[in-house]
Amino acid sequence: MNISQFFEHWAINENPFRGEEARHDDVLSRLNADAGAGGSMHSDFEKILGELTRPSTSIVFGEKGSGKTAIRLQISQRVAAFNAGNPAAKIFIISYDDLNQPVAELDARFGSSKNELAAFKKFRLVDHMDAMLAIAVDRITAGLFAEAPDRPAAELGEEPTKVIRRLAVPLRQDLLILQAVYDPADVDGSRTARLRRMLRLVPDRNEMLWRAAVIAGWVPAAAMLFAWLFPGQTAGRFMQDAIGVMFLVLLAGYLGVLVKRLVWDRIVLRRIARRVHGEMRTTRRPIESIADGLGHVDTANRTSAVLPMIEGADETRYAMFERLRRVIARFGYTGILVLVDRVDEPTLVNGDAEKMREIIWPVFNNKFLQQERFGIKLLLPIELRHALFKESAEFFQEARLDKQGFVERLTWTGPMLYDLCCSRLNACRDGEPMSLIELFAEDVTRQDIVDALDQMHQPRDAFKFLYRCFNEHCSNVTAEEGAWRVPRLVLESVRRTEADRVQQLYRGISPA
Repeated sequence: MNISQFFEHWAINENPFRGEEARHDDVLSRLNADAGAGGSMHSDFEKILGELTRPSTSIVFGEKGSGKTAIRLQISQRVAAFNAGNPAAKIFIISYDDLNQPVAELDARFGSSKNELAAFKKFRLVDHMDAMLAIAVDRITAGLFAEAPDRPAAELGEEPTKVIRRLAVPLRQDLLILQAVYDPADVDGSRTARLRRMLRLVPDRNEMLWRAAVIAGWVPAAAMLFAWLFPGQTAGRFMQDAIGVMFLVLLAGYLGVLVKRLVWDRIVLRRIARRVHGEMRTTRRPIESIADGLGHVDTANRTSAVLPMIEGADETRYAMFERLRRVIARFGYTGILVLVDRVDEPTLVNGDAEKMREIIWPVFNNKFLQQERFGIKLLLPIELRHALFKESAEFFQEARLDKQGFVERLTWTGPMLYDLCCSRLNACRDGEPMSLIELFAEDVTRQDIVDALDQMHQPRDAFKFLYRCFNEHCSNVTAEEGAWRVPRLVLESVRRTEADRVQQLYRGISPA
């Protein structure tokens, strides 16, 4: 017998226990979409999620395969359902779950072949803030420019252009500044020009005067040239010479205007862009792109008080977050939720606990974590829990982890895993719901299965255990026998093997 025949007999359409990676697990996606599938949720899920009307911070530590990514996906699904029912009080999600780019950018600037931690020790809180703002702005601009599904776009309603045009001028300028600085898709500044036209922003008085000088400044010089070349009958020698001098003065003045606009202003813009680029160390915007974008921003907003130009200054980033909050509030978003996951997966990190520590520790800043209507869900590997408890009292005082939703270890009991497996089983089956115990022989009790699952500790290993049970049974019987239930002998044999594998994994002896 093969395992497909086994599942077909029980009207199970697909293997419920095949998925080991939550991002690619179709069964989990269906369970997340089913509001009644509570058995797929961890018992601490509601604590981790918190109250969506007031986004809060949660810090969760868990082993590989314990369900951190599944929790992230479930939070996203719950927020989507909440937003659908509360269009005037939505939550804006920033999925900060791919750290490959921030890590690679810092490594390109500060990496050293002699010291692997050199680049990681350069991580600052403002680097994370810049990366989060870039993700948020990317979603907003994709929504405004109707670029979905090519890029992940924020839900901005049916007519976002009308909404942004009704914004007060300061809010429209806030949106333009955010896009000019953080839009990762703007490689030449053209998107800033497009957004400015969409916002219908009028240049400030100083900019208007310079533009007028460039456009019409040649007219007086041309008039003087005409008068000098064709002086008329009444013009004497002296008058003709005076006209010639006036022409030269006006010509020199106009050339000065052109040099100022085409050369000097560009030099100033590049100088500002270079300072911004030097501070925004986790984004890929080239200097020319930033300079082109800032060229469409009013001169008054090209200062260190507005742009991230001062080394390590967090006030400009907090101001940028405040601009983001003000802008998205006009689209019905009253809170921001940042989801941090897969910290151990970047290629340059490769599960190294010390590197992960250098990346994440700057985020443990009470001022950042306690922003108004702001929450961050830190789904972290268990190795960081061990490192955290080695920190000093001063570190805990600054981070104020007592104020955060703290889950010290994401653990699963046997009964929890049993309910989870039953939920997955019925998500893949047609007809009336059934229990996992029905797939096992009469000499197997529910407690036997619960005890075996308890030794697996977490979902990924529980799925491997059950799959091996079914596969082991099918490989030892023929289809003609009609032995559709797994006997106790197989359960015990697989339990011993898998429990030993899990223990070796925890001791670092065998791979996952």
